[in-house]
Amino acid sequence: MSWKTTIYDYVHHKNQMEMDYSVEPLLSIVTDSAYLQDQVKRLARTAHSDQDRNFFTMKNETRLTIIGASEQPSRVKADLLLRRTSVGIIGSTEQEEQRLEKERVTLEEVDGKWYIASIEPKGIEQAVPLKRGTPPGGLLEMDEHYADYGLMRAPSMPYLNHNVLPYLEANGRKQHYDRLKAAAYAELWWDKANPAYIEFEVDCSNFISQCLFAGGGPMNYTGKRTSGWWYKGRFNGQEHWSFSWSVAQALQWYLLMSRTGLRAEEASSADQLELGDVISYDWDGDGRFQHSTIVTAKDGNGMPLVNAHTTASHHRYWSYKDSVAWTERTRYRFLRITDFM
Repeated sequence: MSWKTTIYDYVHHKNQMEMDYSVEPLLSIVTDSAYLQDQVKRLARTAHSDQDRNFFTMKNETRLTIIGASEQPSRVKADLLLRRTSVGIIGSTEQEEQRLEKERVTLEEVDGKWYIASIEPKGIEQAVPLKRGTPPGGLLEMDEHYADYGLMRAPSMPYLNHNVLPYLEANGRKQHYDRLKAAAYAELWWDKANPAYIEFEVDCSNFISQCLFAGGGPMNYTGKRTSGWWYKGRFNGQEHWSFSWSVAQALQWYLLMSRTGLRAEEASSADQLELGDVISYDWDGDGRFQHSTIVTAKDGNGMPLVNAHTTASHHRYWSYKDSVAWTERTRYRFLRITDFM
């Protein structure tokens, strides 16, 4: 049996694992005990969440792409792209969720059989690590961290985004937030990058800012990275966008603190949100938010389903309890975008 066959078996068993809420299908080929333990906890959370929602999974499929591989005798490292589609039902309402997940797996051959010795999820919902003591907006002390975490994949040639500039230079500002347009943008670009913008390795808030902008949110162009909400691109080797455009902590702070233009009010629960509203995620419960999503649909219970980048997600249940980033300390901030700006 080849190592590629083992990977295909792994994907097949992983589909069954998601259906059964159990790691048992993986035990014959996966020897990474830490990964398996993490999955046991994640699957238990997911099962409990699905039970609370009266959600029943009907089908789970995964399309596998092996992006690249490094082969050595009896050892292979392979990068995988998994395009997952799951279908479930709440009452009589059917729901389809899609997700793009990336993993790096290490396979080892023992006595003529290949096993997966290590599984490393890539592109999970993380953010710029901020120093403790950083002010609530998270805008200070970021420059010294920002370039150190590989947050940007810039194009080969620097450019200024001329498609965005006319909005910055217009005398008037759009006064109405178009929720349908914001959600439509999120539907169109959930699984790919809009080439009009730079794509970040941690792309969640950059994506949400694009959605808000598509819905008519006016840029507040200050030219300062620590204030306003704006984006131009990369020009002459310099980054021209505000932290509030690209960093989850700064985005949610800007939306709540803004008194003109694009702004939000905090709702007390997820069920109060509508299409085009935003959810921020603080995985550690320490007040520093690390992930952003946008509401694009509702499930059969009327609860939000969201789209997001980093781990590209389409109509994912808002709580993210099925994420490896989720912890018992996770806190949410529900941001209701004001209709008139």
